[in-house]
Amino acid sequence: MMDEASCKAVLLTNDEMARADAAAIAGGTPGRDLMERAGSGVARAALASFPHASRWLVLCGPGNNGGDGFVIARHLKAAGRAVDVACLVDPAALKGDAAWARSTWDGPVGGFDAVAAEGHEAIVDAVFGAGLARSLEGIARTVLERAAGTGCPIVAVDVPSGVDGSSGAVLGYAPRAELTVTFFRKKPAHCLYPARGMMGHVQVVDIGIPDSVLEAIGPRTFENSTELWRADWPALEASGHKYHRGHAGIVSGGMARTGAARLGARAALRAGAGLVSVLSPKDALAENAAHLTAVMVKPVDDVSISAVIADARINTVLAGPGLGTGHEQARMLERVAGAAARGRCLLVLDADALTIMSVSREAWRTRLPTDTVMTPHEGEFGRLFPHLDARTTAASRLERARAAAALSGAIVVLKGADTVISAPDGRAAINTNAPPTLATAGSGDVLAGIIAGLLARGMDAFDAACAGVFLHGAAAQAFGPGLIAEDLPEMLPKVFASLDLC
Repeated sequence: MMDEASCKAVLLTNDEMARADAAAIAGGTPGRDLMERAGSGVARAALASFPHASRWLVLCGPGNNGGDGFVIARHLKAAGRAVDVACLVDPAALKGDAAWARSTWDGPVGGFDAVAAEGHEAIVDAVFGAGLARSLEGIARTVLERAAGTGCPIVAVDVPSGVDGSSGAVLGYAPRAELTVTFFRKKPAHCLYPARGMMGHVQVVDIGIPDSVLEAIGPRTFENSTELWRADWPALEASGHKYHRGHAGIVSGGMARTGAARLGARAALRAGAGLVSVLSPKDALAENAAHLTAVMVKPVDDVSISAVIADARINTVLAGPGLGTGHEQARMLERVAGAAARGRCLLVLDADALTIMSVSREAWRTRLPTDTVMTPHEGEFGRLFPHLDARTTAASRLERARAAAALSGAIVVLKGADTVISAPDGRAAINTNAPPTLATAGSGDVLAGIIAGLLARGMDAFDAACAGVFLHGAAAQAFGPGLIAEDLPEMLPKVFASLDLC
């Protein structure tokens, strides 16, 4: 059963939203009531966002999105605005609730062939919304391009026309909105690029669909937020001690390749792991020890590392940052995976570990223990899952991450401006709080360390990955411009306080 908190974070595909509408109607809410609430909600949001726009153009399509447009026009007019309406089809051809909405508009309706976008101060795009399944073309595209060319603010109903609500793809063309108003729940497109860049501010309007309809729909996609994982957050206990909070081991590379591991180690410690040890090759011991204080340093090689993990009672290992990709490092990674598979620890794999795995992908898939977390960027992801490479498939990041998790049996964190976290059981979360300042060297090492620290503390692997990605973005937001990777762990205490996480 879906809990109330995760219910708030749900994202609905086009088909799932249609099922939610249908369930509400079957439950006794007439479709025209839903349309009235949707249109009035968009009008309120539009007037609040652009209060000084006195002359509006409302562009209506052939379906329910267009029906919303007629309701919007009526409410804008009632608020004292001058409103022009144009419809893509003959208004007499409208059916169902859209035809009813047209009947409530008492002004003239022009055609797209004669519409003049110029001379208006704001424009409503109620042409297709999320219902378009083909490339935007013909007179509809021409008119929307002209609308965008006026420089007027555009208010999109549900999503800008030309956007696939489920995948976030732009189907040929979509006008860039300054405000997008959607209903009941967001869709994946509101969180995924490139569509996310076309949305402007996104506002969700309550149109009277009860949350109870979600139980039958069973959505598996969420916007990453504290609501999604707060219930699993490991609160500190007054009588607790460091051994209650887990021990994270961070595998270091050899001499002159140690910085990435230290970034991960610092992040794991700041994330709340009770103990953190850098597992260091002997030639890098002095280098690591010179830079570390609260983080311990333990000597290992490709033979001894599994015994060190066991002896130190390490319950989570991060491998990959600065590791190297030679034969010795590959053997070390095999030993770490073997120790984890025997139940000794959880595993976070990043950077060089993913490169090592890509050499023998099929063999590695059988070695990964349950609840392994992998954190690839697009390049690493393409090497690990070549049939899911963004350069060779039109599938969305959401679809690709979900397929990779199902294939590998691991939690996959596909990093980017719209990071997707996916579990083998089909759950997926899209992150939306990452600022562009995170595009800096070492940022990914810190993310992997945060996730490792949360796993060490006992969080569920999917929740730990979601929380780590969110906290990573929140730390960058809290620091602001000039961010470098070293700043991220130091911002975590401020983020914890602001989110009431203790």
